[in-house]
Amino acid sequence: MFTRVVRMNCNFGQANQTCKNINDKVLPILKKQQGFVDEIVLVSTTDPNHVWAQSFWNTREDAERYNRDQYPKIREMIQDVLASEPVVETYDVHLSTSHRIVAGKAA
Repeated sequence: MFTRVVRMNCNFGQANQTCKNINDKVLPILKKQQGFVDEIVLVSTTDPNHVWAQSFWNTREDAERYNRDQYPKIREMIQDVLASEPVVETYDVHLSTSHRIVAGKAA
């Protein structure tokens, strides 16, 4: 399994709108992507303008296809609530109790 983490700094007071945009606009697109597994969205308790969106994918190739084919459009959709360019990081998943991943089994 593979994950993409998108760290976003929102305009002041726009974290809730960012989460709403992800739920209403981004999630329907994600659910249609080959290899998409799950999405987790977090809002910081120490910086309420900081949102972390983490998507889980069956393979790195699935995530890379999404990044290439869909992410630029999604980035544009949420542009108006962001204070700066999102930072995207990728990881192999080595353990997840909710996805039943065991160390050494990551894609």
